[in-house]
Amino acid sequence: MSDAVSAEEVRHVAELARVDLEDDEVDQFTRQFADILEYFETLDEVPEVDREADLTNVMRPDEERDSLDREAALENASETEDGYFKGPNVS
Repeated sequence: MSDAVSAEEVRHVAELARVDLEDDEVDQFTRQFADILEYFETLDEVPEVDREADLTNVMRPDEERDSLDREAALENASETEDGYFKGPNVS
């Protein structure tokens, strides 16, 4: 297990996330973060795969079609305002 993560860094991340951690939780997360970083280090050992140069787009082409008019689209909306959907305020 790597010592790549310090308790101070865990406390800093917790503070950014506005999470209060007890000392034992800081120790636990320090170990878990170190384990996660160790897993990422193993990805460096995975060999690169050669890519095929002759790949083609398998998606269908875009097609224009008629869509709902504004009144039909807003017909079942619980709230509208000035011809638009109205959603809850986000604070």
